[in-house]
Amino acid sequence: MVILGAGPAGLVLGNILVDRGIDCVVLERAERTHVQTRARAGFLAANTVRILQRHGLAEGLNRHGQIHSTCEFRTEDGRFRLDYSGLGQRERHTVYPQQDLVTDLLTRFLERGGQIRFGTEAVAVRDADSERPEVTVRDTDGRPDRWRARYVAGCDGRHGVARRSLPPDAVRHHRDHGVTWLGLLAEAPPSLDAVGYAVHERGFAGHMARTSEVTRYYLQCERGTPADAWSEERIWDELELRMRAREYGPLRRGRIVQRSVVDLESDVLEPLRHGALFLVGDAAGLISPSAAKGANLAVLEAAVLADALTDDLRAADPQGLDAYSARCLTHIWRAQEFSHWMIGLLHGPSGADGESLFHNSLRRSRLTSLRTSRSHQDWFAEQYVGV
Repeated sequence: MVILGAGPAGLVLGNILVDRGIDCVVLERAERTHVQTRARAGFLAANTVRILQRHGLAEGLNRHGQIHSTCEFRTEDGRFRLDYSGLGQRERHTVYPQQDLVTDLLTRFLERGGQIRFGTEAVAVRDADSERPEVTVRDTDGRPDRWRARYVAGCDGRHGVARRSLPPDAVRHHRDHGVTWLGLLAEAPPSLDAVGYAVHERGFAGHMARTSEVTRYYLQCERGTPADAWSEERIWDELELRMRAREYGPLRRGRIVQRSVVDLESDVLEPLRHGALFLVGDAAGLISPSAAKGANLAVLEAAVLADALTDDLRAADPQGLDAYSARCLTHIWRAQEFSHWMIGLLHGPSGADGESLFHNSLRRSRLTSLRTSRSHQDWFAEQYVGV
């Protein structure tokens, strides 16, 4: 088994397979230091935690993960909080930085005897319709090499070689939501004990705790804005304005240590299986960060594929592999629908024309319903934590 990519999807899949005695190798383009330090999302759904615990991969998050169960909305009509652990399926998030999870998964994979080749760039996947597909690669010195295996798992993201190697009949569903966020990581303690969503006429602002000393913020900005366009003072002033700090208390400021620009897009490939090549994680479907589903879908898909591969390779039962695409796409489209709903809830047109006023009134009505309707709150909680 060849696994492309050493993110959550590839490392969960590799860990489960190696633990079951199935030979596999992970090929990763970046070096180990980069893999273990690239900051990503950190909200793990209850089902994700269960999967990691079931496969002996949750030691770090059990020790250091922080339980989060409340979100707060700040709008022109005031603020309200939802304790979603008491709503819907009564489940909570565990906040654990993704770079810490990846470090844990990588350490466990190597302890179990797994093979990983850093600095190895996959160039193409060939013969995916055969029983011995080939992955051609370049090593750190630029020398060509190749790997052959019974199956290949493309866990290498939306720009990886797995997607580039798909046949012409693969279907791509894509949507640009027309919204851009400035993603910020601040060396600052959280300013509220909840995930904060601020809806403001100047644009969305978000507050997501990562650790007791680090907080992630988001600021909606104009498309095309460079990551370094705003000074730190302007960033904090804009965050305080949109999060209505005068009304609800100041933010705890600190040094901005990371910036990125995120264009909110959705992207799904169908099917997720092409002969011996399987798409997993962001390679299967890109989801906007508005609903914190990306890493959770990656772990779920990796576990589903690991079980299916085990049945096929150990019991000559291909039913799980045959059903892999349809089963995972059900979860992906459910997450996409909720993400799309969240984008509409948190963002509105900036114009003063009749259509913009209409859409903003609809958004305001949705927020009112979420504040006052128990059935709406139960639905929100189930979708928010579910995957």
